[in-house]
Amino acid sequence: MSLATPRSARRKGVLILPLTISALLLIASVFLGVVDLPAKDILAVLVGGGSDDADLIIGTTRIPRIVTGMLAGAHFAVAGLLLQAITRNPLADPTILGISQGATLTVAIFLLFTVYGASADAHTLYSLPLRWLPLVASVGGMATGFLVFWIAIRNRLSLLRLTLSGIAIGATLHALAMGMIAGWGSARFEIVMQWLSGSLYARSWEHVIFLLPFTVAAVIALPLLHRSLDMLRFEEDVARSFGLSYRLHFSLVLLTACGLAASAVGTVGPLIFVGLVVPHLAHFLAGRRFGMVMPLTVVLGASLVTGADLAGRLLGQAEEIPIGVITALAGAPALLILLRRRS
Repeated sequence: MSLATPRSARRKGVLILPLTISALLLIASVFLGVVDLPAKDILAVLVGGGSDDADLIIGTTRIPRIVTGMLAGAHFAVAGLLLQAITRNPLADPTILGISQGATLTVAIFLLFTVYGASADAHTLYSLPLRWLPLVASVGGMATGFLVFWIAIRNRLSLLRLTLSGIAIGATLHALAMGMIAGWGSARFEIVMQWLSGSLYARSWEHVIFLLPFTVAAVIALPLLHRSLDMLRFEEDVARSFGLSYRLHFSLVLLTACGLAASAVGTVGPLIFVGLVVPHLAHFLAGRRFGMVMPLTVVLGASLVTGADLAGRLLGQAEEIPIGVITALAGAPALLILLRRRS
């Protein structure tokens, strides 16, 4: 009993600071923004009252934007953690399987054909179904991930083959997407560049509803795959010696990572450093306690995207600074520091 209590206290202590920071960022994101509102008006909206203008800003615009960012951040971070674990590559993130690049190419194709498939009337152009963009990007990202996995598994599942195939296919798809974006001129250029930079601009409850099935599926799957994830961190022969069906469980974990990454990329764009840096930070805080890494990854991923979005709104005001810019500026130095301290 005397040994369990300090251990439990240490586990709680690891989560207290990230949870506190996350809560503070959430509160700040609700109360701060481009449009200044009195705190009493915001509180009135939160309890079900308030003016129509305040409800439009807080309930219809700001809160769904925050929730979308938190879910997408958690998706990116957990996907990065899963990919780093099963590939045993500390630099793995959704780009390693071409998920981000596949989503980028499908977005480029979607926007190209919706632009040229419309009539010459400018008003018709803006009424095209852009609401389908997250689904289109997610399908493209998951399809690319499955293609890379199929190539790697044709002969025998090899982590090196998986990584090299992902890099090669991802580079090819990225080049095709950039060529298409540059080739069709200015039509929808602003939209696609905003998506590529990572943005929560104009995100609504529709985007939250789109992300939720992937979140719920991961919440159900990850506890069931916890032991498998522990075993997959070892070599295939070692994992099989413990009775693990290596290929089956590898596929299930990879499917979960692809779903989380593709849905997040489709919703907010390719935020590279979230899936790369957050798992390292979670490992740094949790140490050898792998059971604490997953909840820390969720909290830190949600906090990073929420904080980046808040910083972009406050620093850029009406002209928002993209989330991807903020996460890159913060993530690159943080990753270098963490890798140096762990080496």
